[in-house]
Amino acid sequence: MNDLLWPVWFTIAGGLLLMMTLGGSMLSRLPVSTAMLYLVAGALLSPLWLGLTTTDAIADASWVEHGTEIVILISLFSSGLRMSAGLHDRRWLPPLRLALLSMLLTVVLISVSAMLLLGLSLGAAILLGGILAPTDPVLASDVQIADPRDRDELRYALTGEGGLNDGTAFPVVMLGLGLLELHEIGSFGWQWLAIDVFWSVGAGLGIGAALGATAAQLVLHLRREHHEAVGLDNFLALGLIASANGVALLAHASGFLAVFAAGVALRSVEQRHTAAAKPRTADSPGTRSGTRPPDAEPIAVVEHALATATPTQAEHLATHPRYASAFMAHAVLSFNEQLDRMGEMAAVVLVGTLLWSTHWQFTSWWFVLLLLLVIRPLSVAAGLHGARVPRMQKQLIAWFGIRGIGSLFYLTYAINRGLTVDLADTLTAITLSVIVTSIVVHGISVTPLMTRYQALRQLRNRGP
Repeated sequence: MNDLLWPVWFTIAGGLLLMMTLGGSMLSRLPVSTAMLYLVAGALLSPLWLGLTTTDAIADASWVEHGTEIVILISLFSSGLRMSAGLHDRRWLPPLRLALLSMLLTVVLISVSAMLLLGLSLGAAILLGGILAPTDPVLASDVQIADPRDRDELRYALTGEGGLNDGTAFPVVMLGLGLLELHEIGSFGWQWLAIDVFWSVGAGLGIGAALGATAAQLVLHLRREHHEAVGLDNFLALGLIASANGVALLAHASGFLAVFAAGVALRSVEQRHTAAAKPRTADSPGTRSGTRPPDAEPIAVVEHALATATPTQAEHLATHPRYASAFMAHAVLSFNEQLDRMGEMAAVVLVGTLLWSTHWQFTSWWFVLLLLLVIRPLSVAAGLHGARVPRMQKQLIAWFGIRGIGSLFYLTYAINRGLTVDLADTLTAITLSVIVTSIVVHGISVTPLMTRYQALRQLRNRGP
């Protein structure tokens, strides 16, 4: 059996990677998501069938925490890169309100429900609220911005919310741990408020923004002025993710917010440089005469040019005064999106492998429905009250509050800080039931709902 184990793993891994290619074609037209297939694959790998892995959410919480952390960091950086609107653009208002107001109300409603209906203590209930409140940037790719030029406010709101609230959930988790006497919060919570809230959030955003902007400015200067630092944009993405997270954690700040802010900052630098560069009347590098509309955005020109460019033309494009910044953003985002997809596959397969060890008797399935069908819609309605968001967009935002890898990370983070076995079992069962339900119901509904939304949007834009 041991001699067959290695080729079996190779076969399974290859099959899953091939399955990913179907996600962009055949599966995208069906009410089935790749995440649903990954979940089934993970369950089949567990003792539920093949028994190739015996991963346990509690016994293996340490490496599950760090594995999910890496996946989330990659996804957060991609989310930041997709946020193409300037910081003063009004499209930032809905995601900010969702990540702050709606998430806070979600925590309150989950905590009250958990105390009254599940019998949890105040600390355990707040901890559960912090685990389940954030929406997931990893599993929400089908409802997030896919094209950097997309101006759709629905996708923009969901992308921004997923990028921000994984970081803003951290103080809630720490408060829950503090009330359980597993984290120091100080007298009357002053230490929690000063460090875990204000410092963690503010310093995380500041560190990430500074690193992202500095790295982007330096790379662009070297490329434009000296034709150096060309290529290896993959290392720029990985370097920014690792350094932003590492520096933030060393400073006791939020690594999640730092990485998201680094992505936003890099994209902001690209836009400023693009706007400052004067348009040229001649054709862009790497394109044939007459193939580019005169008002094409630089990133669109870059995409078109790279489709047929030789290595020499691509290098010229990377150092071109007008298109160097767009080239950098396009290259970094393209690479990171591929990593994001692979991370999604690994993380959801991991979720599937954990199902065999979960004590499902601790799960109250009505609580899952309460979260998805009552608490989420109420929190979105309150958070977006008065906002200039069309009713249909509000309804879709309320429905696509996808829970996933972020919740698994915070669950295992809490377990590794010393939860009792009974509480860990209870929170694990509730969290995994929410994640599994979200993967299934949102996976089934995303294709028909987003297809209908897109059709109505095009009809409205076309006018009478």
